[in-house]
Amino acid sequence: MFVNRETEIARLKRVLVSETTQLVVIYGRRRCGKSTLLKKLLDESAVYFSADMRETPLQIKALAGRIEKLIPGFSAPVYPGWESFFRSLNTGLRQRITLCIDEFPYLVKNSPELPSVLQNIHDDGAHSNYNLFLCGSSQMMMRGMVLDSNAPLYGRADEIMKIGPMSAVHLREFLGLSAEDAITEYGIWGGVPRYWEIRKKSGSLDEALQRHVVNQYGLLADEPERLFSDEIRTSVQAFTLLSLIGSGSHRLSELAARLGKPSTHLSNALAFLTELKYIRREIPFGESSRSTKRSLYKIDDPFLNFWFRFIVPEKSSIDFGDTSRVLKEIRKNIPLHTSTIWEELCRTSIPFIIKGKEFNPASRWWGKGRDGAQMEIDVVAESTDKSALVLGEAKWSENTVPETEVAILKKKASNLPFAVRHKIIPILFVKKKPASLPEGVLVFGPDEVLEALALIGKKTK
Repeated sequence: MFVNRETEIARLKRVLVSETTQLVVIYGRRRCGKSTLLKKLLDESAVYFSADMRETPLQIKALAGRIEKLIPGFSAPVYPGWESFFRSLNTGLRQRITLCIDEFPYLVKNSPELPSVLQNIHDDGAHSNYNLFLCGSSQMMMRGMVLDSNAPLYGRADEIMKIGPMSAVHLREFLGLSAEDAITEYGIWGGVPRYWEIRKKSGSLDEALQRHVVNQYGLLADEPERLFSDEIRTSVQAFTLLSLIGSGSHRLSELAARLGKPSTHLSNALAFLTELKYIRREIPFGESSRSTKRSLYKIDDPFLNFWFRFIVPEKSSIDFGDTSRVLKEIRKNIPLHTSTIWEELCRTSIPFIIKGKEFNPASRWWGKGRDGAQMEIDVVAESTDKSALVLGEAKWSENTVPETEVAILKKKASNLPFAVRHKIIPILFVKKKPASLPEGVLVFGPDEVLEALALIGKKTK
């Protein structure tokens, strides 16, 4: 079952019908469906080649064998290097084709000169008979070859596409779940299609966790290690930082103290993990990202968040076979874990869920109220015309009493130091939407939040 990716497919189809040959770069974290997308898009006239870790002469021979169906005898010569291979390919073709090289970083590891070779071929126009798609999961390497200003292929790609995780909306469609269950499962599997496939084949959520996560032989038992192995230089430090953040250390000072290092030694690694969207940096609503010292680091990827929260602390117990106790602990804490995911989804929905007025993206706010007491609000967003302020709370409980929560929210609103000149729009996000709604407040449930998230990237007004 292939879900979503309509935008990506439409963009790539435009490439295939372009009057001129195109260089396309596709990258993103492993298991997000890059290869599946390409296989769905490309027809039989295209050449798809998945590189591996063999040495260069064997890779060239293997790719030449794939070309053989289009150019009889193409695999017979021994090509001394990649430049002779690509130039021979261009002169040997009698019609335009698309050549897609998947796992491209494997080729570069054995042939570091390859990006420069492709640069020369591109600049010479020696690719007039084929589109070239370069695809890879090492985000660091793919960016270094194309996006950095000193990269060999910088400014030469006609299309650069980052394939990221999908939303809870698409997980709901893929697994056929209620909105409530989709949010719970999204908090575990996140937006990675391969994880969804594993979950779907397992029957129940409990069985999927038992077989593939809380199991030393499970398909996802060591997934983060494999994920980080694509980014070799940062693998150990990335794992360490995520372990600390997952265990509750969210401030830079806390992370530095736990590692026994100056804060300045962690800045680059944290920025890199943020860029890859493994973590996010939270700052209170209204503060400058450049000047604030009140940053919190959170794991942004739901599966990694789940794994570092529940699996890493119990790894020895799981490997020893004490999985029943670990599963019991996970079951008990899933509602609390889901509440943090729910809160983030609610914030993301704000620009799409309120009708009649446009709002900027929402943030959380924490700090001192006008009475000097510490307080926090889950959802804060300002309208684009700066006239209104959304203030909201997100609750993931069966026993939420809307009237009580509204009273608490209004009390918080009256104590906010920055809400004096705005029209206040109170919002309550709840797991179970009540039959009778309190007056003067907007109340949204899981169905409405997912419906709003489905509008991302589409016309909403």
